[in-house]
Order: sequence, then C-alpha cells, then structure tokens
Amino acid sequence: MRREQLEHVLRAASQIADDPNVLVIGSQSVLGAIHEERLPLAATASMEIDVAFFDDTDDRKADRVDGAIGELSQFHETFGYYAQGVSVSTAVLPDGWRDRLVVVDTASTAPGRGHLLEPHDCVVSKLVAGREKDYAFADALVHAQLIDLAVIAERIETVDVLPAVRQRLRNWVASQRS
Repeated sequence: MRREQLEHVLRAASQIADDPNVLVIGSQSVLGAIHEERLPLAATASMEIDVAFFDDTDDRKADRVDGAIGELSQFHETFGYYAQGVSVSTAVLPDGWRDRLVVVDTASTAPGRGHLLEPHDCVVSKLVAGREKDYAFADALVHAQLIDLAVIAERIETVDVLPAVRQRLRNWVASQRS
C-alpha cells in the first residue's frame, strides 16, 4: 500500500458515506505518520484499509463503503486495493487514542479527511488482536526502529483487556527487548 492509494480510499469512502471524517484503524493507518519509503514491506503489504466513521452507531456508513469499494468490488478489481467498512469498536485501543490521531487532509483526500491511528496505538491494537499477521506487522516496525517499545509498554497498561491478554502483550514487549 502506498500513501496515494490510502488517500484515494479516503476520498472515495468520504463520498460514499457522505461524511468528511474517515477513521482508519487498521495497519495502513501508519501511512499517516510514517513515510512509505521508511516502512518495511510487512507494514505496507496489506491491500485492505479498515475504515470507520465516528458517528456510525448502526454501521450504515461502514456497510455502504464495504458494498461500494470493499473486497471483490469493481473498485478492488480495478485498483487492486479496497476498503473494509468496520465499526469504531472493532479495534481495542489504548486510553487517549482519539487525542493522538494523525490527520491526513490533502487535495487528494477532498472532500474527506483521514483520522489515522498514531503508530503506537495501532501496534497495541494489533497486539491485542494477536493474529500471526499482526505480530509480523508489529515485529517489522520494531526491527525498523519506527516504534518505541517503552511507549508500547505504557499504552498496554491502558487497554481494557483481560489480565491474561495484558500479560501476553507484556511478554511480547519483553521478547522484543531481549
């Protein structure tokens, strides 16, 4: 995924949902804060952008985006990437994440603007999900020295998860430090 592709999805999603504020909560949110040339392949390999809307309590906007530019849509077939409409509650995020959002508001996103997770918040969310691809994503950012393990450790303590999950996250941080 490249930044221009992200901006294309932001523009399209905002038009489809008739909402200028598009929240990106998946791995591709790192494109808001880190230039694509600095990102390792494992961080930009996904062709899916998870988008949500702040005031979409019934997920209608997310569903419209999913139907119009989602997986296997004409958009996906034409461009090779797509949006997945999701709920804001899809991701488990550290306290204060809304205050750290990275805004992408360019001519290429108009009439929309993207609100993308700050990379540390994104990594914590991925670690909570705990899938193999999430660990590969987090590992790649650590090895490229694009995230600070101390910040990850602090934010892990603020997520609302079961004690066993929090311990799994702590163990991951400890394994990265050794």
